[in-house]
Amino acid sequence: MHTFEELQQGAIDAVDSRIYSKEPSILYEPIDYSLRQGGKRIRPLLTLIAAEMFGADMERAKPAAVAVEMLHNFTLLHDDIMDNSPLRRGKPTVFKKYGTNSAILSGDTMFAKAFTYLYECDKDKISELVEIMLQGSIEVCEGQAYDMEFETRDDVTIEQYLEMIRLKTGVLLSTALSLGAVVAGCGRDDLEKLKIFGQNIGIAFQIQDDIFDCWSDLEEFGKVTGTDIADNKKTFLYLKALEVAGEEQRKELLRLFSLRSFDRKEKEDSVKAIYESLEIRSYAKQLMNKHYETALKALEEIDVVKSRKDNLYLFAKKLITRNK
Repeated sequence: MHTFEELQQGAIDAVDSRIYSKEPSILYEPIDYSLRQGGKRIRPLLTLIAAEMFGADMERAKPAAVAVEMLHNFTLLHDDIMDNSPLRRGKPTVFKKYGTNSAILSGDTMFAKAFTYLYECDKDKISELVEIMLQGSIEVCEGQAYDMEFETRDDVTIEQYLEMIRLKTGVLLSTALSLGAVVAGCGRDDLEKLKIFGQNIGIAFQIQDDIFDCWSDLEEFGKVTGTDIADNKKTFLYLKALEVAGEEQRKELLRLFSLRSFDRKEKEDSVKAIYESLEIRSYAKQLMNKHYETALKALEEIDVVKSRKDNLYLFAKKLITRNK
């Protein structure tokens, strides 16, 4: 087996070694720009880790790793348009650099291209791999739809929010793991446990991202912070604050999140002051740790020797202790 660092480099090499730029440049240059921005390559790394955990060499899983990274970046292109995000990984987002029309078209192409990489995998695995990625793609879009819908709803519950981030974030991590496991011929029971791990570690990851969006700065986080507050996102932070706030604080939160015209910094500072007075960050970290422990329990139950799980345990630890 390879070390975590070797697998991480393998994921980076698998993505970076591909040629994405060709004619027409208006279509392919944005794709190349998106995929050359670096990033942590979390999803292709998970594909390689899962493949090796179940006995396949990472080389066999590299096409699937590229496929899931292409799919992930497709979602980012379209998400950034919907959220009107100016920065991604500290650089202008694709639609800001190349225009909205180019970003939509390039994103559509990335979605299709992602599946072409799966056809480089073992022929007897292609049907299952395509099915996994199609289902993952649908559920990610369902998650994004809920995210958009929640912006204009006043009755969103914490349970509904958690289901939204399971779909939007957890499912893609689960998909990445499942692709690698299927390449290696993983059994059905272990595949289901691996999905539970991926979805719960994804929920923990997103709750942590919500915390970072509220309490990190641009230089550290790599993208504009405070966007959840500015966009009236019904994150766990907001929903928990409504649950535990007194009457006056609750009224003020509802007022702040109903504003359509406001000074961004003033609104952000006001909301953060309420969160801090209610110790919302502590509640969020407790929930994050709960899903982290659920993920680890599922991983423990997978029927392979513990040493083969070490890289996934290390991944989970790194994810939960990251600072951006």
